[in-house]
Amino acid sequence: MSKKILIIDDDQDIRSYLSELFTDNGYETAMAEDGSVAMEAVEAEKPDLITLDLEMPGEWGPRFYRKLSQNDEFKRTPVIVISGLNANKYAIPKAVATLTKPFDAEELIRIVKDTIG
Repeated sequence: MSKKILIIDDDQDIRSYLSELFTDNGYETAMAEDGSVAMEAVEAEKPDLITLDLEMPGEWGPRFYRKLSQNDEFKRTPVIVISGLNANKYAIPKAVATLTKPFDAEELIRIVKDTIG
């Protein structure tokens, strides 16, 4: 069974691009357009990995991450931060990786494969 990645980003183009990239590499994807609906998506989809934008309307990435990390069922779900903010590796120190947009697709896939196979 293929692994599932939840893409949390307010930019439709980024969501589409990431979904295509992950699907082409054998992963299933699910999407949420901001942090306020992301927790519902996590509970419904039970992803193996999450990509998380930091700056979103509704709810910021770090606030969503706090909720995730307080949830016993999902707190060990690996998170890759993909954001336009610089120096954002400090925002979520426990993230598996922090990539700044524009990011290198091959590097992202390598990180995903290293993390969930």
